[in-house]
Amino acid sequence: MTRDPAVLVGLLDRLAVEQRDLRRLAQVAMDDLLVDIDRMKSVKYSFVIAIEVCIDICQHLVSRNRLRAPESFADAFAVLAEGGVIDGPLAAALADMAKFRNLLVHGYARVDDNQVLAIPHARLDDLDAFSRSVSAM
Repeated sequence: MTRDPAVLVGLLDRLAVEQRDLRRLAQVAMDDLLVDIDRMKSVKYSFVIAIEVCIDICQHLVSRNRLRAPESFADAFAVLAEGGVIDGPLAAALADMAKFRNLLVHGYARVDDNQVLAIPHARLDDLDAFSRSVSAM
């Protein structure tokens, strides 16, 4: 598969920044985060940017490798799995994150902050695996 290393490296660098911020926020007790509106906004923003970068990586790799056009942001991860870039379970986990990103961006009134706080505690491994997979191509 072909790729443009400079574009991919830049996107992976940005993803690493957001992952670092999410890890830092994960060190704060969940109860403390829930009552701190500024930190909650930081968790949400960092997650949105992290998944946006993952989607941008997908779109870059889909275009460069002439894979089928994704039907949605979530489907972009399935396309990478079909192309052998990432495995199926990781694609499914990232698709769920893309759907949650949509909820944060478009349905913010319905977002459960406890669910948001699960991101830095449970989903960073998925972002790490994605970074490793696309870096190793």
